Amino acid sequence: MTALRTSAALLALRGKPLWRLLAADKAPLVMGLLQSLLLDQDKTLSSSVFHERLAREMELLRDHGHELPQTAQAYVADWIGEGWLTRRFPPGASEEEFELTADAAVALRFINGILRPRTSATESRLANVMQQLSRLAEETDTNPKTRMAALTAERERIDREIAALERGGVKTLPDERALERAREIISLAEELANDFRSVRDAFDKLNRSLRQSLMESDGSRGQVLEALFSGVDLIAESEHGRTFSAFWRLLTDGEQSAVLLESLDEVIARPFAQQLELRERRFLQNLTATLMSEGGGVHDVVQQFARSLKTFVQSREFQEQRRLHGLLKEAQQAALQARPAVRPSAHIDYFFNLTSSRIRSVSQWELHDPTLSVADASMPEAEASELGLDVVEDMVRQSEIDFRTLREHLRVMLTSMSQVTIGQVLEHFPAEQGFGSVVGYVALGAKHGELTDKLETVSWVGADGISRKGRVPTIYFVRERALELLD
Repeated sequence: MTALRTSAALLALRGKPLWRLLAADKAPLVMGLLQSLLLDQDKTLSSSVFHERLAREMELLRDHGHELPQTAQAYVADWIGEGWLTRRFPPGASEEEFELTADAAVALRFINGILRPRTSATESRLANVMQQLSRLAEETDTNPKTRMAALTAERERIDREIAALERGGVKTLPDERALERAREIISLAEELANDFRSVRDAFDKLNRSLRQSLMESDGSRGQVLEALFSGVDLIAESEHGRTFSAFWRLLTDGEQSAVLLESLDEVIARPFAQQLELRERRFLQNLTATLMSEGGGVHDVVQQFARSLKTFVQSREFQEQRRLHGLLKEAQQAALQARPAVRPSAHIDYFFNLTSSRIRSVSQWELHDPTLSVADASMPEAEASELGLDVVEDMVRQSEIDFRTLREHLRVMLTSMSQVTIGQVLEHFPAEQGFGSVVGYVALGAKHGELTDKLETVSWVGADGISRKGRVPTIYFVRERALELLD
C-alpha cells in the first residue's frame, strides 16, 4: 500500500506545472529564458518589455543553432497555459505584468541546486537543527525547575565568556566556517523570499474559493455571505492570512528591523565576507529591502482581494453571478436528460443568428492634428521687480512645499535609524510649513517609502501658532532607499 500511495501521489505531481517544466521537450532553452528574464534580476516585467527582451534572447539562441520555430508572443501564450507564467494587472498600471509562477520558480531553483551543489552535511546546518530543537524543547517545557536550570546554565556560560573577554581571549570562527554559515543564511533567506510567491498564490486560490462558495451557497444567505455582511475579513482571518499578518508585524517592527540591519552591516564588513561571490554580497546588502518589497507586494494583494470581495458582495454583483450560475446548471442538467433521446449529430431545426459588426475601411478615418489645439505659449516680458532674493524665497516657501528640506530631514534621520515614520521625523524636525510639510512627507512616502494600511497620529504647529493633530497613513522610510531621496 505504501508503494501504491506514493505512486499515486507522484502521478498526480507529474501533471503539475513543476514536473511539466522539468520534462518539457525544450526544457533547457525554456528554463534558461525564464531564469535570465524573470529570476536572476527582475522578478516582474511589463508586457512590452518582456516581449522585447524575450524576442532578443530567442534570436540570440537561434544564431547559435537552437530551433525555436514560434514567435515570442506564441511562446508566452503557451507558457501561461502550462502554468509557468502568470500575468497580473496591478492597479494604476498602464499594461499587464508577467512573472514566474511558484511552481516554475521552484523548478528553476531545483535545477540551479544541481548545477551548483553544496555540501549536504555541513556543520552550520547541524548546529542550526540542534539549536532550533533545543529552543523548541525549552519553550514548550512546563516544568519551572528545568527551565530555571536551563536559564542558570545559560547565565553561567555567558559569565564564562565575559571572563574570557576580560582576559583578552577573543575567539572567532575560522573563515571557512564563517563562509559556510553565511551561505547557509543566504540559502534560507532566498527560500524565504521565494515563499512569498506561494503565499500570494494561496491567497489567490482562497479568493476564488470564497467567490465560488458565494455562487454555490443555497438560500438567500450562506455562511460566507453572513460573515462578509458581519464585517469579517475572511481572507485576513484565514490560516494563511493570520500567519502572514504575524510575519508582517515582525518585519515592520522597528526594533527587530534595526537589529537585522545592524547585523547585516557587521557581517558584510567582516574580512571573510570579501570571499563571498558578488551576487551573494549584493543579496545580503539588499536583504531587508527585498523582504520589505516581497512582503509589501503580498500585503497589497491581500488588501486588494479583501476589498474586491467586499465590493463584490456589497454591490450585489454576486446575485447576478449566482443567477447565471444557476442558469448554466439548469442547462447542463437539461442536456444530460436529453442525451439518451437526442444524438449529438441529430438535426433539431433550430437556428442561431450570428452577431456581426459593421466593417469600415481604414481610409475613412481622419488623423488628429495636435497642432490645431496648441495653446498660445508666448510669454510677455514683465517689468523688473525690486524684490530681493530673500523675499522671493520666502514667498515661494509660503506658496510651495519645500521638498528639498524635507528630503534632507529624512536623510539625516536615516543615518542613525534603519527606518522612520512621518511622526518620528516630525518629532525631531518640526513642520516649518505646517500642514504643507505633512502633505510633503506623505507625497515623498508614496514615491520612496513602504506604505502600510495602518494610520498614525502626527502633530504640527500652523502659521497661526495653534497646535494641530491629524491621522496619516503609516509610511516607513528605509535606509536602503535613502539614495532615492537625493535631489
